[in-house]
Amino acid sequence: MQPKSAQGRNVMTSAGSNPANDYRLIGPSEDGTVSNLLEGLSAKDSRQRLQALIGEWLRMENLVVVTGSGASVDSGGKTMDTLENVVLQTVAGLADTPTSLKGILRSRLLPPVPGTPRISFEDWLSYIVNAYALGSTAGSPVSAITWGGGASPSTADLEWAVKWIGHAIFAECALILSDATPGVTGILPHLAFLAKLVARDSNLGRAHLFTLNYDTLFEQALEILGIQYFDGFTGRADARFDPSVYGLDIYYPGEVAEGRVRRFDKFLHFYKLHGSIHWRVIGDELRARHPDLTPFKGYGDLPVVEKINKLPGLTVSLPSIGILPTANKFAQTLTMPFAHLFRSLQMRLSAPQTFLLVLGYGFSDDHVTRILETALMNPSLVMLVVEPNTRSATIERVRRYKDLGKRAFVLTATNAAFTAKAYNVATFGDFVRNIMPDIQWLEDFLRLRQFEKKIQASGLGDEANRALV
Repeated sequence: MQPKSAQGRNVMTSAGSNPANDYRLIGPSEDGTVSNLLEGLSAKDSRQRLQALIGEWLRMENLVVVTGSGASVDSGGKTMDTLENVVLQTVAGLADTPTSLKGILRSRLLPPVPGTPRISFEDWLSYIVNAYALGSTAGSPVSAITWGGGASPSTADLEWAVKWIGHAIFAECALILSDATPGVTGILPHLAFLAKLVARDSNLGRAHLFTLNYDTLFEQALEILGIQYFDGFTGRADARFDPSVYGLDIYYPGEVAEGRVRRFDKFLHFYKLHGSIHWRVIGDELRARHPDLTPFKGYGDLPVVEKINKLPGLTVSLPSIGILPTANKFAQTLTMPFAHLFRSLQMRLSAPQTFLLVLGYGFSDDHVTRILETALMNPSLVMLVVEPNTRSATIERVRRYKDLGKRAFVLTATNAAFTAKAYNVATFGDFVRNIMPDIQWLEDFLRLRQFEKKIQASGLGDEANRALV
């Protein structure tokens, strides 16, 4: 798991705590070769070049962002490998784990064998869910499945596995944004990122944010900032999945916009490609209802032994959770939402003049990676991958894209910066605070929030409320 970055970095300073010469921007140069485009530049010049390039890309007609688990690390989240490890260890250690499942879980927990292909956690979960669906669906012609390692779980055992793996994922991803959001110096990366994302020229297309994360950190940040969004659901109290909302937009009516209709600025489209902890499967419908996450606060930091003891009491009332993976071919309840969301990603990436920004994603999910690589066939698409690990295979992957033209770039740390302090440069938080362009309304908003908290702390707010009664 990557360490949390410092929360005290000043987003409004011109230099930040990471000088720009700590970065490499790897991409095709003018002569067609792949090189570091910041090579030989001073700290000031390289940072200015970075910001100029990214500012130019952010002004392209269409903006598509894809985020993975790395985007949640600054707020207490886990990378996908760490999440898988902890979840499966916890489930395997529960007192009522069926014996037939223990071998399957322990086999998955073994280190990968060099040279042997290893499917992703989501794909592995797909097999578990599909096996359960095949055995439990009325009229299914399949009565038995041969499992590796001599395991023979029953349909009831697989149902138990689906339920408790879902509960364990929920508990790990029940993240709550820190209350420490009062001022400019302590800005959380999700707040800064979303504010900057919607600050584009109103004449440009809306931002489309796709995330692979199960947590609701983006939703929490959107609400704090007052940013409106469509996430594929309609309704408030018990929202139902309705993809037609992605064709809608929000405008000011003429009577409040100087006699003409004007677009509402703080708005984006939001897609959760792998589902969410607030999705619920009720009957044959997918619903969305945000639960109270307070009981789960601090759960993610506990050792596995304590999680094994605590998990059953935390999740006893949770319904079926809609977060199991997109490769689910047989559980029809979840097929349509995921299929539509992935189709939306493909459509957005095929649009002309598109900037694709990839953050916190390690290209480990084949079904996602295939879509991103296919998108490079779009002659007017530019892709920027932000990768904090200088040893990641993602860097070499992006290097290979050079044959497709000057459209794929990766921003990462220099070897010296990574050696000095690993995962400090080109993380989600670092990119958002120090590389993305600053905006005035975010600074003003945060100062207003700080002022509101001071009033609340002094008790003046309560006196004002009493005076109004």
